[in-house]
Amino acid sequence: MTPLTQRSAWLALRKHHDATHGTHLRELFAADPGRGEQLTLDAAGIFLDYSKNRVTDETMMLLGQLAEQCDLAGRTAAMFRGDKINATEGRAVLHVALRAPRSASIVVDGVDVVAEVHGVLDRMAEFAERVRSGAWTGHTGRPIAAVVNIGIGGSDLGPVMAYEALRHYTKRDMTFRFVSNIDGTDLVEATRDLDPETTLFLVCSKTFTTQETMTNAASARDWLLASLKDPAAVAKHFVAVSTNAAAVTTFGIDAANMFGFWDWVGGRYSMTSTIGLSTMLAVGPDHFRAMLAGFHDMDEHFRTAPFEANLPAILGMLTVWNVNFLGAETVAVLPYEQYLKRFPAYLQQLTMESNGKRVTLDGTAVDYATGPVYWGEPGTNGQHSFYQLIHQGTRLILCDFLAFAEPLNPLGKHHDILMSNVFAQAEALAFGKTAAEVTAEGTPADLVPHKTFEGNRPSNVILMDRLTPAALGKLVALYEHSVFVQGVIWGIDSFDQWGVELGKALAQKIAPELESAATPAHDSSTNALIVRYRRMRGR
Repeated sequence: MTPLTQRSAWLALRKHHDATHGTHLRELFAADPGRGEQLTLDAAGIFLDYSKNRVTDETMMLLGQLAEQCDLAGRTAAMFRGDKINATEGRAVLHVALRAPRSASIVVDGVDVVAEVHGVLDRMAEFAERVRSGAWTGHTGRPIAAVVNIGIGGSDLGPVMAYEALRHYTKRDMTFRFVSNIDGTDLVEATRDLDPETTLFLVCSKTFTTQETMTNAASARDWLLASLKDPAAVAKHFVAVSTNAAAVTTFGIDAANMFGFWDWVGGRYSMTSTIGLSTMLAVGPDHFRAMLAGFHDMDEHFRTAPFEANLPAILGMLTVWNVNFLGAETVAVLPYEQYLKRFPAYLQQLTMESNGKRVTLDGTAVDYATGPVYWGEPGTNGQHSFYQLIHQGTRLILCDFLAFAEPLNPLGKHHDILMSNVFAQAEALAFGKTAAEVTAEGTPADLVPHKTFEGNRPSNVILMDRLTPAALGKLVALYEHSVFVQGVIWGIDSFDQWGVELGKALAQKIAPELESAATPAHDSSTNALIVRYRRMRGR
């Protein structure tokens, strides 16, 4: 197979970049008055304005050719078919099956997984209705008033993000908390003001062996039994999202209250699986299914639309362009919607665990940049924090502005002011402010350099009507598939995560050494830190 950097489209893009890299966005807009309307896409309920990227029609054509040469269409079809495209783990990648309609059929190893998915969704809905209605009661007969989700990684980030994003639609007379950190403070603060008699814990761990999750779950069980005393209470206050029935039963959870999922569901793609049980409890089965329908709408758009009219394909290709040809190392995701305050954190796992890879599918070291760092904060908060660096710093940062035309909480002129900042920030990044313009304002000469804005900084504006459950589904799926597009072009496995294993394995070795008197067997720095920690703890 021809290496990526030797493919004709890549070489053409390199030549195109060399010929155009000195062109400013001011020039591109001046040369094409219709650019702001032409380099846009309105599809699947999302409007994308990518005109403020440093691209031309030729750039987009060449990026499309690169995607074709990397067999994006074939790889997409393979994913939707259920082929085992997670090469290093020999697994299918079928998060799209989690939101397929009942009428669909996807067969993996002779089993129609869509039918299985809807069977589990129906169980989740029945359980959620019992808890939300008060029919499910705790050990003392009182209804559940608080739900605590215990998980980590994909078993936490998705549920937390979805709860915050859809808080407007949640059952407000119930409290929802999320515990992930092994730091005891996380669990202590989450349960400090809760009543054990009315608290339900969801323990989310596929294997039921995840160190952080099971340590927190065991401490939560101790917290419960310190008050309720009877071990039988565990079965009324704990349910499991897992596939390890034996371990679940040993913990004290009734296996009938275990909700399973499948090997072809990656953790960072699992919020639409049973990992979303806390989301369904919070917003109800109808809203949860509306969210799934939004995911499916974007799935179908991605699967069927040609590259030039395909939202995830365009977003993914633009990221490749900005990273590999313009040198951007990070992507700032800037939601101008307070409910999406956890969306950038959610995207960090989705994007960086997926594409933070240094070898291709066949194990060859890459000689080009892969996954950029994703980060961000809600607007307008970020404007008073890190936007200084985005506007006038020395690093090129691709910005995604996310916004909604209709507010969920109308209040005076708040939303118009919020939206004016979205449009203003994208404009300022693109066009900047020249030294001549600053001088014309009467600025003293010694201050002109400080008040000049270079501009020519790329951004996308993603605009939707209103933050609904369906809209959230579309937005998440947009980024899921954009990440996939990037990974296909880079020739990497976007669905494994071996990079998280080494630190976990070493921690398992070090933990008992912290309580031991034996000489630790690591490098001199680690040994010294372990010994100092023992001394500080009086051991």
